Amino acid sequence: MTAKRKSIDCRDYPSEKNCSLKISGTEEEVVDAAVQHAVSAHGHQETPELRERIKSMLKDEPN
Repeated sequence: MTAKRKSIDCRDYPSEKNCSLKISGTEEEVVDAAVQHAVSAHGHQETPELRERIKSMLKDEPN
């Protein structure tokens, strides 16, 4: 059985950058990539709290 795919879409969280990036994959892949993106593109600090906040924003992808 394959892992359930998750996604996060910057368009769901408007910012001054009007970012349109959408990331999908396994939960771990998406959280890792989204944290890197939040730090590099949006200027967030990489913290355990950021990881948890991003994890809570993930949505299930349709099969």
